[in-house]
Amino acid sequence: MTHLFVRRNRVRVCVSGALIVRISALLFFSSLAALALSAVPSVTANSPLSIPAMHLLGLKDTPRNCNGTLSIQDNTLQFRQRGKPGAQLNATSIQAIVLGSESKQVGGVPMKLGKAAAPFGSGRIVSLIAHKKYDIVTVEYVDSDGGVHGAIFQLAKGQGELVRDSLKARGVSPGYGEDRSTKQALQR
Repeated sequence: MTHLFVRRNRVRVCVSGALIVRISALLFFSSLAALALSAVPSVTANSPLSIPAMHLLGLKDTPRNCNGTLSIQDNTLQFRQRGKPGAQLNATSIQAIVLGSESKQVGGVPMKLGKAAAPFGSGRIVSLIAHKKYDIVTVEYVDSDGGVHGAIFQLAKGQGELVRDSLKARGVSPGYGEDRSTKQALQR
């Protein structure tokens, strides 16, 4: 039998073993989530930030889809590949930063073959597990000639918020929520 019986004052209570496992799993994962949230560092205006990233497109003299390090230090956003000079953006030239998210299926051809070979449609479960989530950070900036450009970076999940908060602490507008046409008209 899979039931556990408890007798108390002539009242019989039946608790399923599966219910106990579900409640334990819920408590375990909620405590794990609370621990992960408490581990996120706070961002101040002067704290440097350096995280691994992929430059998707947008920076001058930087190839597309290249891995490197995205760092923010002393009001400068810099993307640097290993062993190569980096592209720099001054925080005052950044007009907006926009966050997005993306999910990619990992595993390639072997994973697809494994899903197809799995019996009774169980390959669908593999599809649920075989996804990795990323943050997409888009930075809109003005170059020295006055041209408006954008740079797109792919970061590990949760890192985009750190970049946004670090740039926001340095005075960068977080997004497109405000009317910038009136702001530009006042500056002229």
